[in-house]
Amino acid sequence: MVDKSKTTLLLASASPRRKELLARLRVKFEVLVAPITEHEDVNAEPRAMVLHNAALKAAWVCAQRPGAWILSADTTVALDNQVLNKPADLAEARTMLKRLSGRTHTVYTGVCLWRKGAPSLPDREISHCETSEVTFRKLDDETITRYFALVNPLDKAGAYGIQEGRELILQKYRGSFSNIMGLPVEWLAGQLRGLALLPAGEVPIIEDSLFRDNSHTAAR
Repeated sequence: MVDKSKTTLLLASASPRRKELLARLRVKFEVLVAPITEHEDVNAEPRAMVLHNAALKAAWVCAQRPGAWILSADTTVALDNQVLNKPADLAEARTMLKRLSGRTHTVYTGVCLWRKGAPSLPDREISHCETSEVTFRKLDDETITRYFALVNPLDKAGAYGIQEGRELILQKYRGSFSNIMGLPVEWLAGQLRGLALLPAGEVPIIEDSLFRDNSHTAAR
């Protein structure tokens, strides 16, 4: 008889991007969205904020499904250490992109991989925050309008998504590309293998070599 507490992975997110990224690892999972209110404060410390929100989601789902492995995540964008959450409307989205124009900002994703409440297994809490750096092109109003015609900015922190229309806004990035999308697949794959939830094998390469900044490796 299969012990579901050892084999089931629940994704505590409604994000289609996270579902897509997790599916690329070919790990079996279910989706159970946590109906919690996220903490979104422009003055919050971004690393602490995303870890707090991810923990809220993980705790709620753990209570519903004791003994199952829970994966939750929260992503935000920060410029000069000020958080840029999802914009309220297109006017705010445009203001955000103008602030990001020609500058480098940081993308933070807090991830929780938890198991709690199993009768015969110890509780586990694995938490991690991944950061990536993104540099934007200089953006004028026309370019921003063209970008909004391709991408809905209202459901994305910082008013942009990296997977579509990036040729209009992106100059370069450093770090995990999947982290910018919302889930650091490389880190996650290592954790899932260690927990025997993912078999050994190659992790799908998720990057864009055209925009990847390799200057830091060339200097070594």
